[in-house]
Amino acid sequence: MQVDASIFKAYDIRGVYGTQLFEETAPAIGKAFAKVLQPQTVIVGRDARVSGPALHAGVIAGLTSVGVNVIDVGMVSTDMYYYACATKGLPGIMVTASHNPKEYNGFKMVKKIPYLLSGDEGIQDIRKAVEADDFPPVAATPGTVEQWNIMDGFIEKMLTLVDVAALKPMKVLIDTANGMVGPSAAELFKHLPQIQMVPMYFDPDGTFPNHGGDPLIEENRKELMERVVSEGADLGFACDPDGDRFFCIDAKGRFVSGDFMTALLSKYFLKKYPGSPIVYDIRASHAVPDIITAAGGKPLYNRVGHAFIKKRMLDEGAVFGGEVTGHYYFKDFFLCDSGLAPMLFVMDMLSQSEQKLDQMLDELGQKYFISGEINTKGVDGPTVFKRIEEKYGPGAQEVLHVDGVSMIYPDYNFNVRASNTEPLVRLNLEATSQVKMEQMRDEVLAVIRQQ
Repeated sequence: MQVDASIFKAYDIRGVYGTQLFEETAPAIGKAFAKVLQPQTVIVGRDARVSGPALHAGVIAGLTSVGVNVIDVGMVSTDMYYYACATKGLPGIMVTASHNPKEYNGFKMVKKIPYLLSGDEGIQDIRKAVEADDFPPVAATPGTVEQWNIMDGFIEKMLTLVDVAALKPMKVLIDTANGMVGPSAAELFKHLPQIQMVPMYFDPDGTFPNHGGDPLIEENRKELMERVVSEGADLGFACDPDGDRFFCIDAKGRFVSGDFMTALLSKYFLKKYPGSPIVYDIRASHAVPDIITAAGGKPLYNRVGHAFIKKRMLDEGAVFGGEVTGHYYFKDFFLCDSGLAPMLFVMDMLSQSEQKLDQMLDELGQKYFISGEINTKGVDGPTVFKRIEEKYGPGAQEVLHVDGVSMIYPDYNFNVRASNTEPLVRLNLEATSQVKMEQMRDEVLAVIRQQ
């Protein structure tokens, strides 16, 4: 069948429903998945997007038509879906477009936890099968469909991650953006009576009526940041719509960067697992390797993206992995990312510390000055990398070619990379002072945006 090749991304299949992918795309994806993986049984779930029911039904129809059995977990968060795949040891297809706007949808595919299909491994094979109509034959006996409600089992697993009885009393606001974490957060916090939890937008609604789903965009977290302060909360937590990313607001209403959260959680996990390897993405602040090293751990930088981080963690025996975009991966949770698990780990970290989160952040903020991720549309990645190399390569202490290009100087460092999911070039820059950070940020952006 004819299909828009651009929907086949580095980590998943994703596009605008009704423009790039359609109801009839789903059965083809199901059959192609069966062709590539040759599974007997597949876990299938979906998020709350409006186009979800049609695509979910289509995937199941495609799989069962070629004799594959389906365990349908229904409308779930991505971390619940990972739990289902890991518990059964089965491959899976989740109908979701993660944090993308409401008109998008797609498919996130597990080979076997923690391995996901990626552009390098499996997704392009699925594209070729769909384009060529190269599917298994229609089965004489269709596959079966079994329903599985996984909420209770998932919450039980979450409650094993920390000693919940040892959590200190605290007030926490949680904004799940009308995504999939609301129901599971509501269930989890029933077991944490000492935590005063204030829910925001817990009802799943694929039209996202209150604000957009990506908390990295400031307008989407603005209300949470304001309410944490006005309501005297200790913490604010936010998740994206499918629930594989986690974000935190401190008591002063400040957004906690993924770099600093990775650094703080690394220190916490190294107390639990001394000397362990920890994987972090190449864009991160030097706060991450500095703190891992100081805490006796082994810092390992890696290419960006969950398919690549999970594999590296498994290969290296890492206990924790973090990305600046809010993906956090845990040995204690099948090496997978989660929106819910980090809530428990952050509350446990603070329960074990005399310091509050804002005090921890103040210490980091006095030493590491980070730009945050800055996107530039309409530029060509390879051309930009060449310009960056020519200007900054000769004087650099070190040049790394792990996901784009990274330049390391004594008083600043930065990474420039092409997005794996959008037509963008992304800059992350850090310096030893605010003035130096702003100066170099503006200078490097000018090189990136040079016409």
